[in-house]
Amino acid sequence: MSQHTSRITWKRTTPTFSYEDYNRDHIWEVKDGVTISASAAPDFLGTHGHCDPEEALVSALSSCHMLTFLVITSKKRYVVDSYEDTPVGYLEPNEKGIQAILRIELQPKVVFSGEKQPTLEELKALHDKAHHHCFVANSIRAEVVVV
Repeated sequence: MSQHTSRITWKRTTPTFSYEDYNRDHIWEVKDGVTISASAAPDFLGTHGHCDPEEALVSALSSCHMLTFLVITSKKRYVVDSYEDTPVGYLEPNEKGIQAILRIELQPKVVFSGEKQPTLEELKALHDKAHHHCFVANSIRAEVVVV
């Protein structure tokens, strides 16, 4: 078992505390003093240029999938030169009418080198295995699709 912690801090910077005017900006502090400027999504009165929780969830899933994929491919003796993903999370009402990320599409583009190259079928199987072993994917309810 391992533990993963962070520190989230927010302080009111507006004279009043109403939905329309309170600030959404806050700080995520993770290990080794790394800080991330966060806010609500701009659609929810957050600040452009700051990471919002929904983006963080989508990014965390993509990152975890990639790292799991790299473990699997390295153990199968493939050589991966680059991996790029542009994941998309869809925020919509769930069965209770509450907004939730219900679907996340991963769109990985992987470049291999060397003599051993996966077929399209093998590549799909590698991504499927990565999905089923990804810690974050196993922690969320959203449907995850690799397109």
